[in-house]
Amino acid sequence: MHLFDDLIYRTTVFTLNVLEETRAKAIEELQTGGSTIAVKNLQAIQLQKVIIAVGMFSLFESMLQEGLSCRNGFEEAKKILVQAGNITLKNNFEEFICAINVLKHGKGKSYNALVSQSTKLPFKIKLIGENFFEEGDVAEVSTLIEVNDKFVLDCAELIENVSKEIRNERSDFFL
Repeated sequence: MHLFDDLIYRTTVFTLNVLEETRAKAIEELQTGGSTIAVKNLQAIQLQKVIIAVGMFSLFESMLQEGLSCRNGFEEAKKILVQAGNITLKNNFEEFICAINVLKHGKGKSYNALVSQSTKLPFKIKLIGENFFEEGDVAEVSTLIEVNDKFVLDCAELIENVSKEIRNERSDFFL
């Protein structure tokens, strides 16, 4: 079996390519009419990207818990990143953990942490009082984090980088 981080990246790229093909067909359909089905398909594509991001992080957490023999895989991974001296990667990992928590749970501690640093984030967060990321975008679904292809690919790449760093520090870690 291949390593999880390699498979998750390949799976993500493959799925995003299929979603893009479907999106292009829906956009083409909208050029000739205002089909509700085409709009709903565009929204479904956006929602699928959220599901991919949340799902890959949830699966990664469970694999970390198993592979590191711990109760909280993310916390253990962050400790390893600190021990390795890779603070930048740890901080980026924390930002995306918070973003995934916001996607799963909405406003709360993670949301507040991200809002306080919103201008420095590698993704967009919907601030208090904002209703849309891009007004008039019929594909937009109601989330507090903008989940586009870049966000999803960044999640996969982050999982890959964190996994590699853990393998460098722990020779017995093979996920």
